[in-house]
Amino acid sequence: MDTPILILLISLFLSSLPPLFSISSPYVTLPASSSLSVSDILISADGIFSAGFYNVGENAYWFSIWFTKPTSDGNLTVVWMANRDQPINGKRSKLSLHKSGNLKLTDAAQFTVWSTNTKSRSPLQLQLLSTGNLVLRNQNGSVWESFDSPTDTLLPNQPMTRNSKLVSSRSRNNFSSGFYSLFFDYDNILRLLFDGAEASSTYWPDPGLVSWEAGRTTYNNSQTAAFNSSGYFRSSDDFKFNASDYGIVPWRILKMDVDGNVRLYSLDEERRIWRVSWQAISQPCKIHGVCGPNAMCNYDHPGENAGRRCSCLPGYKAKNLTDWSLGCEPEFNLSCNAAESGFMELPHTEFYGYDIKFYENYTYEKCEEVCLKSCKCYGFNFKFDGDKGYYNCLPKSLLLNGYRSPSFGDPFYLKLPKASVTFYANRKQEIGLHCPPTTQNLLLDRGYKKPKQNRMLQFMVWFASAFGGFEIICICFVWLLLYKTQQRSSENTQSYVQVVSGFRKFTYAELKKATRNFREEIGRGGSGIVYKGVLSDRRVAAIKRLNEANQGAAEFLAEVSFIGRVNHMNLIEIWGYCVEGNHRLLVYEYMECGSLGENLISGTLDWEKRFDIAVGSARGLAYLHEECLEWVLHCDVKPQNILLDSNFQSKVADFGLSKLVNRGGGGKNSSFSRVRGTRGYMAPEWISNLPISSKVDVYSYGVVVMEMVTGKSPMTMGGQGSGNTGEMMEQRGLVKWVREKMNVNGENELWLEEIIDPVMKGKCDLRKMGILIQVALECVVEDKDARPTMSQVIERLLPH
Repeated sequence: MDTPILILLISLFLSSLPPLFSISSPYVTLPASSSLSVSDILISADGIFSAGFYNVGENAYWFSIWFTKPTSDGNLTVVWMANRDQPINGKRSKLSLHKSGNLKLTDAAQFTVWSTNTKSRSPLQLQLLSTGNLVLRNQNGSVWESFDSPTDTLLPNQPMTRNSKLVSSRSRNNFSSGFYSLFFDYDNILRLLFDGAEASSTYWPDPGLVSWEAGRTTYNNSQTAAFNSSGYFRSSDDFKFNASDYGIVPWRILKMDVDGNVRLYSLDEERRIWRVSWQAISQPCKIHGVCGPNAMCNYDHPGENAGRRCSCLPGYKAKNLTDWSLGCEPEFNLSCNAAESGFMELPHTEFYGYDIKFYENYTYEKCEEVCLKSCKCYGFNFKFDGDKGYYNCLPKSLLLNGYRSPSFGDPFYLKLPKASVTFYANRKQEIGLHCPPTTQNLLLDRGYKKPKQNRMLQFMVWFASAFGGFEIICICFVWLLLYKTQQRSSENTQSYVQVVSGFRKFTYAELKKATRNFREEIGRGGSGIVYKGVLSDRRVAAIKRLNEANQGAAEFLAEVSFIGRVNHMNLIEIWGYCVEGNHRLLVYEYMECGSLGENLISGTLDWEKRFDIAVGSARGLAYLHEECLEWVLHCDVKPQNILLDSNFQSKVADFGLSKLVNRGGGGKNSSFSRVRGTRGYMAPEWISNLPISSKVDVYSYGVVVMEMVTGKSPMTMGGQGSGNTGEMMEQRGLVKWVREKMNVNGENELWLEEIIDPVMKGKCDLRKMGILIQVALECVVEDKDARPTMSQVIERLLPH
């Protein structure tokens, strides 16, 4: 009798183990009266798409559809979600197809989280088509399909209708519903909407234009939009476009991104990356709600295609430096007494929407009087109407969608306590440099009822286990060891009721053990030493020990959480951090092929790899400068900070360290207390004490590209000198040498053959090397305003 009891107890024990030990079961179709559990997967006939339970945290899941093959960074591309705002428990949750024809997603407590609400008298089956469409069909056709209810993504030939819309995710790692949506409005126009917690407004097409001025028509009844596999998009309101890489590519997706922009992506199947082939808005500050109320959007340097940043209005402070969508709050109490209020002029600034009233042909004095008399007025636009030759007054009841640009000729007048106007006018506003958080914890506030137990059966089990205890003690001991090992590896993760990003805090003891007491050094720089280590989950990591620790734990945590939430395939992935006492450490992914500098010295890179490295590095820097919702400078672009994975794909490292090590040095977030960078790669602005912008990274990038093409280090090409002048002569030596070679033989390719790395002579595409060196020369011009942006560099390297 002991043997059956032993088998029963082992089965009960195995069933209680965590999902780590489950094995996925693939299905082609799901027939009626059957279900999928967390360990099951539904696949399309060609294997391109998979549907199942997508893990988003410790034991938390969404039922989703994704591309089966991950991208080069190991992430899956999710294209549809059923329960995006209500994750489910991984244990005992399932997707069931009932005899009645209803498809239900139930949680562990057996309550329905999501359902198709369908009925059918004939048998149904669930099938994932090769188009990425999940369909519920019977012999007469489909009764429900996922294409009718998209989340944030459209697939080729998937129609968008009046009954569907694309809603952005809350952040890049949290797919719950965000603030931005693409939809057909009541006037039959396809629009982009910002729908925040306190306000909402449409911002595309330009709300200042009537439909025909924006190239749209309201005279249509179909309200449909779709794009084909070649990249041609057309909407029933006459809006249409072609992808920049129009033609046949493996796959395309149209996505409502978290930053409020709609983009068409094309899959580079060889590199397994998604490339942007179209976007709705090229000027990011025109997206509503990006900086929240009482704040304004600025560009980090002249030109409206530059990266954007947010700053609070004078007299206001940020509610949360890591989430600008919350905006700013006043530091003062504004009185309704007109005699106690005054106005501060903000040049070239405009706030869109929320006008209390439109006053035509008003003087400044009359407009000021209107705002002073209203307790609901927080400022006003005083705009000149060039067509009519007079000024209009627009008092504001809410300061949202603020935007500063040289294209605005008129100022905005901000209402402040009269006694404080001079104080705020003389105080320099602190500009935040934090990107909005990429994760948002979702709490599943649920209680699960314990199943009823048969007391007699329970007594029998315990009685039998007493007799069989000696036989099972060894088995239990082994499984207990495995379970404890898993627990230790995830002791810092949240429970399943929180959706987490994987970015974690390590203890100093853990990292000391991982590096074997910091034994194997793999690199060093001005900010610290890098060691190789093996984490408790067997991942190989690069662990950087920072030299400077001149800030508190709370400040460091705020800064490092910003760095950890920046996510791009050409930026090094940061897995976690440590802050204990004076110890400050960062944990990165380990790059098998080392740095670009090491590979240039060893001569292992052919011309194709060098060209791809130049493009990848440019993409990473462009993301930091322009795609991230805030201003991020690298400040130390050099070959040693460009790392290569096993496929020689480049990833920019050490971004953000200028922030971490610069705190406490007396500088503001918008300035630098001392020179940053490495001699030979620094832009002239550092030495000349000029304002620092993203163009310092562009200059350094240009020097790196020259070094890749020529094989010569800027540190070995300079002249002699002393002081600052000598430093600039030294770091300009390589640039001067290349320019001289080009000027002598610029009309033919002889000069290219003279400067090119001897390792590549006779083995490279001189046209592409010429493009690289021309772009590099544009990047290293003395005038920073004449240098291109990193996005313009990418356009030059990859012309459409």
